[in-house]
Amino acid sequence: MKLWKGRFQKEADPKTNDFNSSISIDSRMYKEDIEGSIAHATMLGAAGIIDKGESEKICAELEKIEKDIETGALHIDPDAEDIHTFIEGELTARIGDAGKRLHTARSRNDQVALDVRLTLRKECAGLMEQLKELINVLCDQAEEYADTVMPGYTHLQRAQPITFGHHLMAYAEMFLRDIGRMQDALKRMDVCPLGSGALAGTTYPLDRDLTAKLLGFSGVSRNSLDGVADRDFCAEIAAAISLAMVHLSRFSEEIILWCSWEFKFIELDDAFSTGSSIMPQKKNPDITELIRGKSGRVFGDLMALLTMMKGLPLAYNKDMQEDKEAVFDAVDTLRLCLTPFIPMLKTMRVLKENMRAAAAKGFINATDCADYLVASKGLPFRDAYKITGELVALCIERGLTLETLPIDEYKKVCNAFDEGVYEAINLEKCVRDRKVKGAPCPENVRAAAKEVRTIVNGL
Repeated sequence: MKLWKGRFQKEADPKTNDFNSSISIDSRMYKEDIEGSIAHATMLGAAGIIDKGESEKICAELEKIEKDIETGALHIDPDAEDIHTFIEGELTARIGDAGKRLHTARSRNDQVALDVRLTLRKECAGLMEQLKELINVLCDQAEEYADTVMPGYTHLQRAQPITFGHHLMAYAEMFLRDIGRMQDALKRMDVCPLGSGALAGTTYPLDRDLTAKLLGFSGVSRNSLDGVADRDFCAEIAAAISLAMVHLSRFSEEIILWCSWEFKFIELDDAFSTGSSIMPQKKNPDITELIRGKSGRVFGDLMALLTMMKGLPLAYNKDMQEDKEAVFDAVDTLRLCLTPFIPMLKTMRVLKENMRAAAAKGFINATDCADYLVASKGLPFRDAYKITGELVALCIERGLTLETLPIDEYKKVCNAFDEGVYEAINLEKCVRDRKVKGAPCPENVRAAAKEVRTIVNGL
């Protein structure tokens, strides 16, 4: 059944039908389409636009259709133009003329704008729950490894001592912001477009506020053109998901590095690794590599949405049928990536000794050596910086570290040094002394984990 059939005297070419069809993408919205139709029919009956008995009959049958789809008693027709056409056609086939009254004062334009909102509201709720679970895992591990010294890096060069717990909490902050971005997008999406019609509203005395209330929206769209033409919320959600994928991809890259023999900071559980068909010694972090690759797919979804919308005049254009495939793919990809990533992270083995050994070799306590000269000996920082640089060069030349360089060698470079320098450059002390807010001392890490967990669990 074509909802627009009356104007035409010829049937559409089958190739046109195939090209126009969106049922393969929008069939996932069947529950939301039925939910919206029940609210619309309820409002039509309450407003006296259709007979209340017919309104109740429509709602009851729509509930049966939903149940039949869920149980498999009714299969969605893959040849239908879209999910809206299929459900309305099925309803009419079951209850006759009463079913034809459902579309009174409604267009597919405002109908689909509603369905996408309802679907994304549900999907984002699921994604945010996954992100909350991931953040809780990070907080748990951050507390466990708050004292585990490792090198912090800049330019992928060992820079200063931090702890593994502090490193993990950096990602917890990123994922917390991702939840916030989704929440912000949902706030702006929280208006009901039903009643906008095709573009110019309707002459029927609709109670749009009732429809919005029935569907759990805080209000209605203020402009009928914008009500049907707005897809900002799709782009916003895709952008929020894209940033979440950036963070997952960055984290994945570090896990890949940490798993390598060159780092060997962690080992992934066998359940979340794969092997090689030819090299029996291999244990590959394929999950993280796939996440790193899938991030590009999500960025493509965002660019598709932006490009689709950039030249469209108001109001609805068929181009906008492409919105669902892009934004749903972004949603599905993030969910797919988070599903194995969370248990993979939970079960990884942290090789503390290797982290500590790497921290000892990179002169990452050089800044602390310079700070010792400033704080204990009163030297200007720039002078202390130059002296410490000379000491590092000397250590490299002799195959030593700042910890193993004899005090006599220290004094040859600067006579202000004494035995106290060895305590100042102790890696554990270097970390413990970094107590400024946001720094990696173990108390800070544990406090941050507790605070973030409280925030997340209160969302």
